[in-house]
Amino acid sequence: MRIDGHREGERLALTLYKEQQPVGVCRLRLAPGRVDLEEFFIDESWRGRGYGSYLLKQALHATGGFCACSLHAAPPPESEAAAALLRKFGFAPAGGIWLRRRAPELSAVGLVHEFLASRLCTGGFFIDATCGNGHDTAFLCRLAGPVGKVLALDVQQKAVEATRARLEAEGLASIARVVQADHARLAQFAGPASADCVVFNFGYLPGADHALFTTPASSLPALSAALDILKPGGVLAACLYSGGPNGDGERNAVEGFFAALPLERYTVLACRFANWAPTAPLPCFVLKKQSKNAPFPLPSGL
Repeated sequence: MRIDGHREGERLALTLYKEQQPVGVCRLRLAPGRVDLEEFFIDESWRGRGYGSYLLKQALHATGGFCACSLHAAPPPESEAAAALLRKFGFAPAGGIWLRRRAPELSAVGLVHEFLASRLCTGGFFIDATCGNGHDTAFLCRLAGPVGKVLALDVQQKAVEATRARLEAEGLASIARVVQADHARLAQFAGPASADCVVFNFGYLPGADHALFTTPASSLPALSAALDILKPGGVLAACLYSGGPNGDGERNAVEGFFAALPLERYTVLACRFANWAPTAPLPCFVLKKQSKNAPFPLPSGL
């Protein structure tokens, strides 16, 4: 079984083959902000065997239906079986058509990204102090744009390699410098008041040895260095974790560090998910205040 795809302009056609014979087709129109399911057909002799589910699932995958906010539309189904298939994948009647809306569930990291995207300007200098598998680094590169720059650090070579590979695959490698180094050495790679943002995602590297994780011994010096590196008006973002291999020692230490920051210089937010488990990730933000007599800064890159 295989699927062949063919795109012409705003239209995409997917053909499902079984035993070298075409048994189904899905035709889609890629409209701005929406994907229209214009035709969906499974050969009658192959129906009732799961091929319709497989083809529709692959069509949704191919058009962003599972990895981002998305909107898909389909014409009213012609049979109860067709209606059941649409319902299975989240479609519902909506004023003469069937719609499938998807907005990813909010996560701690997602909240950090949304907050930073609302405050950071293209062309800035952003730092990912714990790059891990590169998700935050890629996000910062997209925010920085081609005239901005990103510095990414991680103590594990595996993380550095994973981040570089991700940036290459996404066409972002020219924006970032990725360095193998403990985040406690952050001040060696960036000068005082030079960065618009510093991001930390503490804990262990997903997919690697969970016995290797961040600790207050390196995290607290790294946070202190990051605050010096931040420009006035800049933001430090950190996700804190507990309940896993590293227990709650680091989270408690970092929360204490943040709580002790002087109000005249910093605003600190700890964003708890009130109905989540006590061990849920805790997104925190530190906003470095402007000096009252300082001129309003222009965005980096201008």
